[in-house]
Amino acid sequence: MKQYIGYFQLALVLSLLMMTINPRASYAESAPIVDNSNSTRALQGLPRTMGAKKIVTIYEFRSSVPEIAARGATDMFTNALVKSGAFAVAERSRLNEGVNLERQLAASGQTTGGTALGRLAGANYIFEGTISEANHAQEQSNGSINLGGMEVGASGNIDIIGIDVRVVDATNGLVVDSVNVSKSVQSSQRSVAGVGNMLGALAGLRGRSMPINIDVNVQSVRRESLDKAVRACIEGAVLELVKRYASE
Repeated sequence: MKQYIGYFQLALVLSLLMMTINPRASYAESAPIVDNSNSTRALQGLPRTMGAKKIVTIYEFRSSVPEIAARGATDMFTNALVKSGAFAVAERSRLNEGVNLERQLAASGQTTGGTALGRLAGANYIFEGTISEANHAQEQSNGSINLGGMEVGASGNIDIIGIDVRVVDATNGLVVDSVNVSKSVQSSQRSVAGVGNMLGALAGLRGRSMPINIDVNVQSVRRESLDKAVRACIEGAVLELVKRYASE
């Protein structure tokens, strides 16, 4: 059996090597991190000004990408507006879950203060957003190599995610502007199979045969987070809106 030890070692090394393609394959517990992306830093780095700010709001995004929920994108957009510090953001998408409920409690005498008597802030501008998959599989590549029956392959794919934001003047309902932002979303796949075939071929070169069948089939898939891509697009759109409307 000693003559076969080298084959087993080679198979083990190849297996471990392919496992390292995905550094998260061990599923080790990781600590949560605060979003510190380039777009977030750009928003938070905007100069803060004192005084009255334009009041803006968004009701809900529309999404034509099944993996992306419209409500989640709406929250991202609201958060991005707040991060910028350039606008006063009026809550509209969840009035019944927060503001209106609190006002009802106040009107029934269950809470203190004059919440029930106050009027909601009126928005100067309403933002309407749409998420679109601008170009599915814009770029594709794949290739493989066969070495003594062992197949090693790799492929890549690039999609384009886009968002469109329309600016509506709340005083007259006219669409006065629009912002379009897009971002690429990359994915890759690597695989190895047929290690047993290669080991059998090596054994055959020595006039021997493998005592048992050995094979390794490993596949690693990596895809950039759609949520991160959408957030980056939204924050990029808000940066543009700040440039155009915050200083009016």
